[in-house]
Amino acid sequence: MVLPAVTLCFSLIFDRFIGDPPNRYHPVAWVGRFIGWWGRPSLYSKKWQRSVGVVLSLCTALLFAGIFLIIQSIIITLFGNYTFITVLVTAFLLSFCIGWRSLEEHVARVRDGLKRSETEGKAQVQMLVSRNTGDLSEEEVLSAAYESMAENLVDSIISPLFFFGLFGIFGAAFFRAFNTMDAMLGYKDERRLIGWFPARMDDLLNYIPARLTGVLLLFWFATQGRFSQAWNAFCLDRKQRPGINGGIPMAIIAGGTGVQFQKRGVYTIGPSERTLAEAGEAIQTAVRAVTLLFALLYTALLLLFMVFL
Repeated sequence: MVLPAVTLCFSLIFDRFIGDPPNRYHPVAWVGRFIGWWGRPSLYSKKWQRSVGVVLSLCTALLFAGIFLIIQSIIITLFGNYTFITVLVTAFLLSFCIGWRSLEEHVARVRDGLKRSETEGKAQVQMLVSRNTGDLSEEEVLSAAYESMAENLVDSIISPLFFFGLFGIFGAAFFRAFNTMDAMLGYKDERRLIGWFPARMDDLLNYIPARLTGVLLLFWFATQGRFSQAWNAFCLDRKQRPGINGGIPMAIIAGGTGVQFQKRGVYTIGPSERTLAEAGEAIQTAVRAVTLLFALLYTALLLLFMVFL
């Protein structure tokens, strides 16, 4: 039971110090290209799009997760189940399923772009969000970037680690595939039928991790003397954002750091006590803290499980 905890810790170390490879080598980029191949509504008549979305999204997730599992099985066959090389390879595979460093890098590019020009900042944030960024203010550009960081604390970090804890590398890769499909197909436009099932599956898979993340965020802000502000924002604003999961980390982080997340005409979350430029470091620190808290909690639970069983 110790080995999964060690594997998780090494995966975070790999992610922090190595980061993601270029897209042409990244397995998530490969699955994205595969989704782009079959996920075009124009290929199917409207009456079949929902069924195609169900069947092909399940096939995609099983194929992606199966490849990870096969690689791990080959390593176990060659080197054994309880060897350091197996831990390292599994951790390396798991690091492909998380996006802690890349998330921070994307937000940093938005901040740095804004320092050079508003146009460059908007161009950088367009890579993170689907909204039209052309007429956004500087604060709205930063809001889009930090909203992505808050929401992806669940999608890109806690959820894949959570499913690794439950189902090993297969679980983490299975989740990563559905999360990628939701990002590519889960929109209320011409993709709404083919993307319906991936979007619902992503909601379902993120349901527990989002709430666990909320608890850890509240604990973190309690240590910073900001529990009541984080709790109030959670109670008041978490349902403003469409969807059942994303509003939880966004509201708590907004309240805990005293900022306001805003998507024009859709939602306004948080108290606006200070600007996002002023609070950026506090938001990033909260994301880092909860990532490490989850890893420590996971390790402790596995050790307790081993002791008592």
